[in-house]
Amino acid sequence: MLQIQQYVKPESLEEAYELLCKNRNNQILGGMIWLKMQDRMIPKGIDIAHLVSDEIIEDEHGFTIGAMTSLHALETHKSLNTWCHNLFYEACKDIVGVQLRNLATVGGSVYSRFGFSDILCALLVLPCEVHLFHQGVVSIQEYAKQAYTQDIITHIYISKKQLQSASFTCVRKSATDLSVLNVAASCYDEKLYVSVGATPKRAQCYMFEMTMDKESVAKYLQETILCEDNFRGSKEYRTKLVYALVLRALTQMEDNVCK
Repeated sequence: MLQIQQYVKPESLEEAYELLCKNRNNQILGGMIWLKMQDRMIPKGIDIAHLVSDEIIEDEHGFTIGAMTSLHALETHKSLNTWCHNLFYEACKDIVGVQLRNLATVGGSVYSRFGFSDILCALLVLPCEVHLFHQGVVSIQEYAKQAYTQDIITHIYISKKQLQSASFTCVRKSATDLSVLNVAASCYDEKLYVSVGATPKRAQCYMFEMTMDKESVAKYLQETILCEDNFRGSKEYRTKLVYALVLRALTQMEDNVCK
């Protein structure tokens, strides 16, 4: 059972960060979807909902996504999904249910860097930056590789590059279950980007030349990515899925361009 000894609502991000660093067991509170399922004692639960945005703000250069933005808002934001060829709609729409997606936050999803995260997998193929209170600005690809440190995500920024196409696909045991394997793909700046996650480790992004055919990309990733066993799927099953889902994602990208 989750127990929080003290609930704190700091007056600034500076205060929130200081409280977070005083004890490694102190915790920033967001949507608390996964946190409340844990059996642990939290000395201080730090509420920053009033200090960071829960909105997606568009300007001529890109999209600023506040850390408290819900996954459902990401899923249904018309302008963002038009730009990214419905990448976030596809990545979010089967995550448990609407009730959960109205509570789960973008900041929590990115900070946690869960291996099964569909959101992290999708973000990795975009020109995206993570803005942290202490560390500053880090590319999503670099952030996904980092070890956990105590910090506060304030927002995510996605640059409006000329995105030629994008797609997301996954396999789940049931419609609302976590992904057994997920794949996202995009092309911009004359490069092809493919991320593969739920292996069951964190998603990783790979870059290819646009001239490389999709079968070769799928074969390369199948031979390169080291899958593992867990209760959702075996190493052998996931390894076969890598080829099939990468091929599916790249075919979907081609179809998006033709529409």
